[in-house]
Amino acid sequence: MKITRSRYLILSLVLVCGLVPEVAADVEEASDGLGTTQEPIWLTDVPATMEFIAAAEVAVIGFFQDLETPIVPVFRSMVQQFQDVSFGISNHSEVLTHYNVTSNSICLFRLVDNQQLHLDAEDIENLDAAKLSRFIHMNSLRWVTEYSPMIAAGLFNTLVQTHLLLMMNKASPEYEESMRRYQEAAKLFQGQILFVLVDSGKRDNGKVISYFKLKESQLPALAIYESVDDKWDTLPIPEVTVEKVQGFCDGFLRGMLLRDHKDEEDTGKEEL
Repeated sequence: MKITRSRYLILSLVLVCGLVPEVAADVEEASDGLGTTQEPIWLTDVPATMEFIAAAEVAVIGFFQDLETPIVPVFRSMVQQFQDVSFGISNHSEVLTHYNVTSNSICLFRLVDNQQLHLDAEDIENLDAAKLSRFIHMNSLRWVTEYSPMIAAGLFNTLVQTHLLLMMNKASPEYEESMRRYQEAAKLFQGQILFVLVDSGKRDNGKVISYFKLKESQLPALAIYESVDDKWDTLPIPEVTVEKVQGFCDGFLRGMLLRDHKDEEDTGKEEL
């Protein structure tokens, strides 16, 4: 999927804020500690596969015609690295046919935007553990995705152009309840808005918070961002409620629609 020029500029801004080294560190960390014996779940029919995908926020399935291909043990090793991702594997013709698999393929399914991201035969040919780990990490978006430099790249590589950021210290006593309400609100905007948590307790995240011109005294806060037009707004809040989040999102989206409508009218006048 291509990233628009506007998305690229903002992504570049985020990455040049002294955060790039963390990406490499995350990949290195993901490549360590492969000593356990966990395995992907074998998926032997279509109903079981569909149920498996529907039950997980993020599911990664290896569809393999040939179980002897070198990528299979690499794929299996990912289970130990990503404890919060559901891994499945299948070589059954019925399952492969249902998902239009004609060669070895790895597919990531996620609920938050109903996207399916494929690594097909050409992608797999030169894939190693570090590259596969990065692909999974970068694209594991959830109802609420915690911000990291690698996740930032994944957020800008989706069809959902509006992102809502909750900037809050995870050590705060109000964190657990606020996150519960934030997740409830996220499900109301599935496919419209990506909900993101920015831990203000992490020093590196200060540069992301300052981008929205917020001070520590104004946190916790919500920031909503439209990646294509680079439009954003903020709402300092003493606590997070579903109603506040929904009202803030609805107001911003209505404002975007009104601006788009006005732009269309102005363009029509110019053409006339």
